Amino acid sequence: MEVKENTISILVNNRPDVLARIAGTFSGRGFNIESISANITRNPEITRIIITTLGNRETVIKLEKQLIKIIDVLEVKDLTRVNAACREMVLVRMKLTDANQVKLMQTVDTLKWKIVKMDADTCILEVTGGKHDIDDALTLLDKMGMDDFTRTGVVAVELHK
Repeated sequence: MEVKENTISILVNNRPDVLARIAGTFSGRGFNIESISANITRNPEITRIIITTLGNRETVIKLEKQLIKIIDVLEVKDLTRVNAACREMVLVRMKLTDANQVKLMQTVDTLKWKIVKMDADTCILEVTGGKHDIDDALTLLDKMGMDDFTRTGVVAVELHK
């Protein structure tokens, strides 16, 4: 079976230690968490956790069955198999030089990125998009003098419930 990236949505009661138990389930099964994001839902007593991991369909099904057994886990859904919007964000610190500033500003304008902060020699950019969009942006920005970056985990929402 083909190994690919899977996006799993987990609804949990908003309690201490739930995330640690979920992470333990992944590590106990030999899965690496590629990305993770978590925040409360419209109901502050419930948290949605979005995790991406690599695996084939069979192993992800086994993982889902283990996750739903955890106390405080209310729902587990593989968003890879449904119509869902998945996005990431990256904040990038760029060193501005005479050599890169014009090209960087053109790229920001063309690709609709956002300048978060800017001074005489440094710029912080915000780039949002799908995983491949972010990967491509980081490759491009690295060639232009990227100094550092921080990347969120995937956030996702199902189109229809």
